[in-house]
Amino acid sequence: MAHEEIIGRYSALARDAAAGRTVADCGPDAFDQGRFGAAGYDDLGLLPEAAVRASLGCGNPVAVAELRPGETVLDLGSGGGIDVLLSARRVGEHGKVYGLDASADMLALARRNAEQAGARNVEFLHGTIERMPLPDRSVDVVISNCVINLSSDKAAVLAEAFRVLRPGGRFGVSDVVTDGEPDPDRRAAVEERIGCAAGALPVAEYRRLLTASGFTDVHITLTTAHGDGVHSAIVQAAKPAAPPSIAAHVQ
Repeated sequence: MAHEEIIGRYSALARDAAAGRTVADCGPDAFDQGRFGAAGYDDLGLLPEAAVRASLGCGNPVAVAELRPGETVLDLGSGGGIDVLLSARRVGEHGKVYGLDASADMLALARRNAEQAGARNVEFLHGTIERMPLPDRSVDVVISNCVINLSSDKAAVLAEAFRVLRPGGRFGVSDVVTDGEPDPDRRAAVEERIGCAAGALPVAEYRRLLTASGFTDVHITLTTAHGDGVHSAIVQAAKPAAPPSIAAHVQ
């Protein structure tokens, strides 16, 4: 899916959510047993209705990121802001959460939701996940919810995530993956049936790209199977606390 098409699609969904209309990223029968959208959460109390309505992810990255008070978090493809607002609760008043999105409509919706929720420790940024508008070593945790799979340059996304993380920082995302490399006809059929599975990587390739970017302690845990080899997954990794040369010298 082209970058402009993705932005247009999610901008339209943001406008629907803001207008109170039902929002659905995947087809209604695509994930009968899945946990897409707000169904993936169990801690939505007191969140603005529009934030819940605009939940389009494939899991709950906040639940697996082990966020701690005072940390700085970056949510890639923050959409209506649900993961930003949940993260803001976890890091507390001395922490900070950035939401990054390429859709101006989504950012407008997220900012309204944050204001309604009274969240003071959040900031929403306009930009792409392939070129993150943050300095090197500026965040403790990178999260994302069913967004990285949509990028046409996943190597750039993971390299940028590594760059903005502080040494010892953590990468914890929900994403869509495949359990192998489907043939072209099978992949086309899957992506036609399940729009939000477009661009999903095989598990082995996802692991390879994370390692090539410098991440260690890579764990990819398949959660819900959605048919045709497509799965929701929890993807976790870490940025080493020290460069390899320093770590080797210390040992």
